[in-house]
Amino acid sequence: MNILYVNHYAGSLRHGMEYRPFYLAREWTRLGHRVRIVAASRSHLRTSEPECDVPLRPERIDGIEYVWLRTPGYQGNGAGRIRNILAFLGGLFRRGKALTRDFRPDVVIASSTYPLDALPCARIARRSGAPLVFELHDLWPLSPMELGNLPWWHPFIATMQFGENFACRNADLVVSMLPKAEEHLRAHGLRPGRFHYVPNGIDVEGWNESVEPLSREVKEALEGMRASGAFLVGYAGAHGLANALDHLVEAASLTRSEPIAYVLVGQGPEKTRLQERASALQLQNLYFLPPVPKSQVPALLAAMDALFIGWQRKAIYRFGISPNKLMDYLMAARPIVHSVEAGNDVVAESGAGVSVAPENAAEIAAAVRQLAASTPEQRSEMGARGRRYVLERHDYRVLAKNFLEAIA
Repeated sequence: MNILYVNHYAGSLRHGMEYRPFYLAREWTRLGHRVRIVAASRSHLRTSEPECDVPLRPERIDGIEYVWLRTPGYQGNGAGRIRNILAFLGGLFRRGKALTRDFRPDVVIASSTYPLDALPCARIARRSGAPLVFELHDLWPLSPMELGNLPWWHPFIATMQFGENFACRNADLVVSMLPKAEEHLRAHGLRPGRFHYVPNGIDVEGWNESVEPLSREVKEALEGMRASGAFLVGYAGAHGLANALDHLVEAASLTRSEPIAYVLVGQGPEKTRLQERASALQLQNLYFLPPVPKSQVPALLAAMDALFIGWQRKAIYRFGISPNKLMDYLMAARPIVHSVEAGNDVVAESGAGVSVAPENAAEIAAAVRQLAASTPEQRSEMGARGRRYVLERHDYRVLAKNFLEAIA
């Protein structure tokens, strides 16, 4: 089968995020299918951008055919990003025939955060006589409406709503990373029987094979904490408002007299403010470490006694969540404190830790105390349940087959 996978922000192991298109395409290629990924040449997510000095530049990566569509660079979420989006959509409309001249797709997948790419993809699918699959990452425009307080009549919201309505009415199948999104999509035109849930996953092969030891600085810092007899609670990832780390800082304050240490590893716009707040509270049990390379994440997580992931209390999460970070945590086989209120909760479903209410430092502190008071064997069993769960349901080898079965 020939699979045309259009994802504005698609990356690779060579270029960095976003990884989901690469992992799915790699598994489909291994199963004998031919996959062509079409992506923009410039993305705010990648650490390395492809060279693209022509309108369309082909490249082969791990057996996958990439076609980079030239777009302008940008920073932030202003006018530059809008120009980038419009350039990508315009390129798809203008060069749809060129993209399929030597590649007649059996299925066309429109996969981006925003829904407008469904329009040019539907045109390509009709010309090719192929079904159209819309892969839903986030609910746009509902997310910027509820998270950014934009009104329904805002031109940006109205445009995105047009795109979502078009995708729901014209897609032969919607594959969603959000398990509870079907009712919302049916209200916007999706017909019954056309919804399928394929969550985010983990590259088990890469996790097991590309593991590097921690740097000397990080290793020595953790060993120093361990030598004091502290129970280590780790967080690894972005330090942003959405990560609700203020409440973890407050939990550290509530347990300051106990043998518990909190280790925040990563970078982000809120890190400096969080450090200043910890300093103002005179917290001696809270440590901030720099980001570690992706290849060192398994070793970092394995060095912790428990792991934390938190969310803000937002109504948009009623449709479900599917964070990549949680996949790493489950693979690490460490018990997890999950501060969340959402349509799904993998930690509770798998028995991999303790789930508490969001934005509640007292409950976070109580969960940490509970895990610290449990036996190593009990914590090990929690971690093992989480690892079994992610291997059975979130291995990209499993998800790639589930995706193909949905298409079939």
